Amino acid sequence: MMKPNQGETNSGIAVILFLSTNHAMWALDTLQSQEMDAKLVAVPRHLSSDCGYCVQISAANAERAEALLTGEHIEFDRIETLLT
Repeated sequence: MMKPNQGETNSGIAVILFLSTNHAMWALDTLQSQEMDAKLVAVPRHLSSDCGYCVQISAANAERAEALLTGEHIEFDRIETLLT
């Protein structure tokens, strides 16, 4: 579910977008339980999502996060990399 351009850089941050707040909170708990630095933040204005919250992680951890969430059957819309 990662966008194609996301693999091109490991700098910056990534946000994981969800269709529900419950999935965002479940994902946050799952990622933090695996010692991943993650936090719940408002979805950036230039991105669209049905949920007002997303999980922010390091872009370097995007593939790991995707694998963890998929393995736990936590549904998410997509992962977007934001350059800082």
